[in-house]
Amino acid sequence: MNKQTVAVLDFGSQYTQLIARRIREQNVYSEIFPHTISAEELGKKNIPAIILSGGPSSVYDSQAPQVDTDILNMGTPVLGICYGLHLMISNAGGNVLHKGQGEYGFAKIHSERKSLLLENLSAESQVWMSHGDEIDSLGNGFETIARSSNNIVAAIHHQDKPLFGVQFHPEVIHTVEGDTIISNFLFNIAGCTPDWTAENFISETISFIQDKTGENGKVITGLSGGVDSSVVGTLLHKAIGLRSTCVFIDHGLLRKNEADQVMGSLKEGLGLNIHKYDYAATFLSKLKGVTDPEKKRKIIGEQFIRAFESVAKEKENAQFLAQGTLYPDVIESGGSALGPAVTIKSHHNVGGLPEDMDFELIEPIRDLFKDEVRRVGRELGLPDFVINRHPFPGPGLAVRILGEITEEYLQILQEADNIFIDILHETGEYKNIWQAFAVLVPTKTVGVMGDARTYENLIALRAVTSVDGMTADYYDLPHDILNRCSSEIINKVKGVNRVVYDITSKPPGTIEWE
Repeated sequence: MNKQTVAVLDFGSQYTQLIARRIREQNVYSEIFPHTISAEELGKKNIPAIILSGGPSSVYDSQAPQVDTDILNMGTPVLGICYGLHLMISNAGGNVLHKGQGEYGFAKIHSERKSLLLENLSAESQVWMSHGDEIDSLGNGFETIARSSNNIVAAIHHQDKPLFGVQFHPEVIHTVEGDTIISNFLFNIAGCTPDWTAENFISETISFIQDKTGENGKVITGLSGGVDSSVVGTLLHKAIGLRSTCVFIDHGLLRKNEADQVMGSLKEGLGLNIHKYDYAATFLSKLKGVTDPEKKRKIIGEQFIRAFESVAKEKENAQFLAQGTLYPDVIESGGSALGPAVTIKSHHNVGGLPEDMDFELIEPIRDLFKDEVRRVGRELGLPDFVINRHPFPGPGLAVRILGEITEEYLQILQEADNIFIDILHETGEYKNIWQAFAVLVPTKTVGVMGDARTYENLIALRAVTSVDGMTADYYDLPHDILNRCSSEIINKVKGVNRVVYDITSKPPGTIEWE
């Protein structure tokens, strides 16, 4: 299906993914493409509108990313944001200057003339600026439609072509009426259809799965118990019924009692066809002596595939593997459509997969953000305890134990993490947090317990708020809860004498420690 898709061309902005999400929030599907995509390639797709993202470069840098100028002349509405605006102007014969004083942070803009882009905006509207360069002259056909309080050109449009540009960032929440601007561009200018809904996604995905698997194809779904894999398992079940089997691989790196909890809640609660297989000994033996986090992830990724291959051949006779890969997983693993992206960390289900697999992958939610997955889950009727369950990484506790994984460290971390999560549930804080967990730091610290010197391990607690996992802020847990967590962990978990709380946001950190 040639689905209507708003194209976001990425020029390296930290907000590119946010642009795509803001569009989707208006029930219009969007995808991110590399800035090198040609007008010819875009012309083959059902593209009603194009957005040029911001970026860290100046248009006059020798290595500055460029756009195929034919894109600006194909008649498709284009919105340039910050650097995207500068590209438009420079290609129109205008001039962009670095005057040594940019605009950063909050600013006010006011309209100079009517434009479809700024319809229904306040006379003075708060926006978020982040630029060093500014427009000096507009070039052929463009005119200013808004200026900032510093008299800098804030928004433009072309008199004859559907070309628009803004100096500020409508995609960030600090631009108070940013959603209105994006809505104006999508609907009043580009005539987009708001058909990107959870209901439509489910219908299209079921059809895709049915076409992909044919009449007889069998699928095993890697199930962890989280919302991502549960949504995938439910979609497969609706699409092909008993030809889909959910497989829960116990890799020995789970939280305390997790295997039993997952099997009970999902098999009975959701009615899915679920089988559990124990591969703990295999995973732990392969990880013995390994300390590098990227090696851990790749080993776990390969062992998952080998376990699924074994199950597929010996038990289920399946030709396909379905898994809950998300868009943030793809981006962080450097596997997005953006080309050679920097790998932040390899996700076991993306960057950690071996090349030689005996079955074909099905990734129904690969293009979704976490909040979109949850909306799909609600539409599918998944219970709240599944939808609101905190994310848990595929490699499990292997990326929450720094350095080598041992059975002793696993037991320590399981107990500490269990205490932390239980307290969050008891105090009602769990529902306010996007993700919370404990990390074992095998750094010995000196302590005093019972008048005796101790030299034991460090536990770090982590709790963050987020929407989609792309950015996150640490959660400000009340001190009395932190005190209780520290006291109970140190008193109840043998091998721990110190507890700390991680107050790092993402960026600069990641949510997980490895």
